[in-house]
Amino acid sequence: MRRLNRKKTLNLVRELDAFPKIPESYVETSASGGTVSLLAFTAMALLAILEFFVYRDTWMKYDYTVDKDFSSKLKINIDVTVAMKCQYVGADVLDLAETMVISSDGLVYEPVAFELSPQQRIWQRTLQLIQSRLQEEHALQDVLFKSAFKGAPTALPPREDTILWPPDACRIHGYLYVNKVAGNFHITVGKAIPHPRGHAHLAALVSHDSYNFSHRIDHLSFGEIIPGIINPLDGTEKIASDYNHMFQYFITVVPTKLDTYKISADTHQYSVTERERAINHAAGSHGVSGIFMKYDISSLMVTVTEQHMPLWKFLIRLCGIIGGIFSTTGMLHALVGFLFDIVCCRFKLGSYKPKSDALLDGHLNSHSALITENSKH
Repeated sequence: MRRLNRKKTLNLVRELDAFPKIPESYVETSASGGTVSLLAFTAMALLAILEFFVYRDTWMKYDYTVDKDFSSKLKINIDVTVAMKCQYVGADVLDLAETMVISSDGLVYEPVAFELSPQQRIWQRTLQLIQSRLQEEHALQDVLFKSAFKGAPTALPPREDTILWPPDACRIHGYLYVNKVAGNFHITVGKAIPHPRGHAHLAALVSHDSYNFSHRIDHLSFGEIIPGIINPLDGTEKIASDYNHMFQYFITVVPTKLDTYKISADTHQYSVTERERAINHAAGSHGVSGIFMKYDISSLMVTVTEQHMPLWKFLIRLCGIIGGIFSTTGMLHALVGFLFDIVCCRFKLGSYKPKSDALLDGHLNSHSALITENSKH
């Protein structure tokens, strides 16, 4: 009974099969058909492999919303080397709310040599080369986002040698917490002093001969530090042509939420415009010598999310590739074969003649031969 039920079930399945079954004796094989089939299967395999690589890859999606967080503090990470001794320079922040942040809160003044060692110079040139490529190929920023925590550290490596002369520069590095409003971080002559009516530096105690605001920005970022992310000012080096010189950086900071498979962090991106000029009051170029980084906070927040193709979408695309190539090559093979038969076989001159016409021509030829023979007699 079980065997009978099993046979009935198989017969029922065969009857329900909607796909036509053509006996193998009805199928005509040919060399052209085999060649087309081989090419079709090769194209299927190649496109399927390429589609698999697309499925494995990820892409970054950018969403823009209004930043509603105004009460939190903004962290500024700084690593700047100025070609002046530490007792001659001072760094602080003054924002639009007239709030002054003294550098002693989180910045360290370290006497160093301004000239880099050979290993440090190689590091700086590599960083500058990466910066130039980032300006030309903006898509490289997505690669940096996806490779966060996997890239090499962007901090200046320590010297591999010992300097044989007294330190002639001051490295100012550390962090500051400021309000989320526009402000001005500056490094100028003299230490900053709090003043109830304004903002002042003790510049009178420093002679003009000691002025030299040639500087190198090894790192400048806003928010949380993400290893492997290169900021626009990292690796910048400026040499002052005059002792009384002003360098200005106009920075627009954009809050950014980064959510990838490697990291989830709240950071900030920024764009910068640079300007520099010599201070000459006689020529009408007024101002104060120093390095001024004027930043403004954008009201928009960018959410960067790493996305991946779903499995169901990959399977649908794979089926579309295989079915599309199979159907298209079959139709093209049939069309080319049909045109080939028409052009080369059926309308070729003298290659096809009806049988009745051939018999008629034979009768006419024999009849004309008999008439010719009778006329001779």
